[in-house]
Amino acid sequence: MKTRHPLLNRQVELEISGKFTPLRGKLIEFGQDILVLHNGSQFLYIPLIHLQQLRLSMNEEEDYIVPELPFEPYNEPISYRKILMNAKGMFSEIYITGNQSIHGYLTTVMNDFFVFYSPVYHSVIISLQHLKYLIPYSPNVTPYALTPEQFPLKPSPLTLARTFDAQLRKLVGEFVVLDLGENSNKIGVLKSVDQSMIELANASSSSVFLHFDHVKTVHLP
Repeated sequence: MKTRHPLLNRQVELEISGKFTPLRGKLIEFGQDILVLHNGSQFLYIPLIHLQQLRLSMNEEEDYIVPELPFEPYNEPISYRKILMNAKGMFSEIYITGNQSIHGYLTTVMNDFFVFYSPVYHSVIISLQHLKYLIPYSPNVTPYALTPEQFPLKPSPLTLARTFDAQLRKLVGEFVVLDLGENSNKIGVLKSVDQSMIELANASSSSVFLHFDHVKTVHLP
């Protein structure tokens, strides 16, 4: 049975890590590790690991008809991994870091990461612990109004490992972009992955060290 939350079907506001403005909408589902919010036009799937605060909205009188869920019936329990598996191949928007979202298709789900194919970034490897939310789009919608011929759903060209740590180790020696290149020191040649630290050689050939747990995404330019 699904978890009954006291704010279920109420207008709520929630704050998530990395997002400065609250998210608002009707709380549709509350699972063991993920919740579903409908903001009047879209469903947002939000892993609970990033939920900092959930409260009743001051504008609770606002109401609207919520359409059918895109993945699962209302009476079925939901989980983070099940949602990701159901989202494979569906055009979606995801938010990871910074002030921008990524649009594209989820192609593969591994133990603790997934691969997201975007027309902008191509195949992006994303740690499960850093996805802030996922918004699935209607089946007839494609990114940037591209035709299927212009943007075919491609499998990842990378040979995938089972874990995010092992995947980074496979990329040692490659020129990589971490965290979507939001910081110039997160772009360079991956020199080593040693226990909890990652070493990159940046544009000036200087070594930059990053803690493994703070690496959200990696992709090849």
